[in-house]
Amino acid sequence: MSQIMENPRGGCVLAGINSVLGAINRICPILHSGPGCCMQTTAAEQGQSGHKSSCFISGVSLPSSNMLEKEVVFGGTEKLRTTIQGAVDIIDADAYFVLTGCTAGIIGDDIVSVTQEFQNKGHAVYPIETPGFAGDSNLGYEIVWNTMIDQIIEENVPKDEKLVNIFGIVPYHDPFWSGTLEEIDRILSRLGLKVNTFFTKNQGIEDIKKCSGAALNIIVNPWLFKGPAKKFEEKFGVPSIRIPGIFIGATDTTKFVRVVAEALNLDNELVDIVIQSEEQYVYNYLAQAIGVVSWKRFAVVADASNAVGITRYLANDFSFTPVLVIISEPIFRPGDKERIIEQINDMEYAVPPKVVFAADQYEINQALLNEEKEITLLIGSSNDREVALEKDIQFILASFPMSERLIFNRTYAGYRGSLTFTEDLYDNL
Repeated sequence: MSQIMENPRGGCVLAGINSVLGAINRICPILHSGPGCCMQTTAAEQGQSGHKSSCFISGVSLPSSNMLEKEVVFGGTEKLRTTIQGAVDIIDADAYFVLTGCTAGIIGDDIVSVTQEFQNKGHAVYPIETPGFAGDSNLGYEIVWNTMIDQIIEENVPKDEKLVNIFGIVPYHDPFWSGTLEEIDRILSRLGLKVNTFFTKNQGIEDIKKCSGAALNIIVNPWLFKGPAKKFEEKFGVPSIRIPGIFIGATDTTKFVRVVAEALNLDNELVDIVIQSEEQYVYNYLAQAIGVVSWKRFAVVADASNAVGITRYLANDFSFTPVLVIISEPIFRPGDKERIIEQINDMEYAVPPKVVFAADQYEINQALLNEEKEITLLIGSSNDREVALEKDIQFILASFPMSERLIFNRTYAGYRGSLTFTEDLYDNL
């Protein structure tokens, strides 16, 4: 390896694929890998995401071929064949996806021909040929959706002008994914839309098959899903809009609502009514906290989407002073970095903060410890709490990895999620 990373935030591409599929109702991943991959890929994502794991089949109980030396020397397709048959016989799933670990990828086992045998028998078994060494868990999210576009999603589905698809929020890699998707669904439903979140409301493979009938794809992320979005539009004719970060609070959530309304040409009167009632709901509660809130100089350590949302909310809605923002996931394309910095710099009431891209924990710690400007509030992950203790400043646990609390449908996103975030800002008064 050319680089060693301290405390990487997430796992390999196989871990990402495992978690995304595990969040879809009645889907069964089947690992064609070594005996440790099931446990390790689950621990890398679900194990650090607020202690919430996949519920249809536990991530540590997935069928696996458990390849050993014999399979490395002579090939593991026969063992895979018996593993798939056992899964089909025992697990009543709507679809099965065969995932390759590093071992199968290195020796070149032909999983496509094996899965084709089961498809010929009428079983919904699909291959995903991407060994773990190909990338990180964010890539796993894109690979799952590329597979869905290539193999699962149906063409020529009748268009529904009120149906939208939500992409860009990665299950488990964002500990608040369930609550965030539910809040987005709630808001858009008030606008008269039908929403495919794919990971909530017990949605499953049938919803995925028909999602090409949507009027719009909404990508809530500053950089992820670029390739799949292009393929989706070329194959199914569904356009996309990109929301460059999680929206938190009245200011950015209202902006989100208006962007969606414009893209779908929604009724302006209805949009105004929804915005007015949602903003009134939020501001009514915030008005009750007058005299409690106080000014902070803050730093954020989070993935790009959450870092953008948290920074903009605290600066624009609360007039806190942003000092330092650390994007803690690997970002490689210069255009993506520029988009992220642009969103963070777009402040209404504050001087833009210093923005650092660092995925290595040592580099993150050094950036926090060596910051010359005073920081009185740090928002980050379980990995960053130690720095807050060393600097003796307030700390809020709000990003992945999150190993110190249980998360069900909690969120900081949207109108109502911002109230939860504000409560957490002052829960130690």
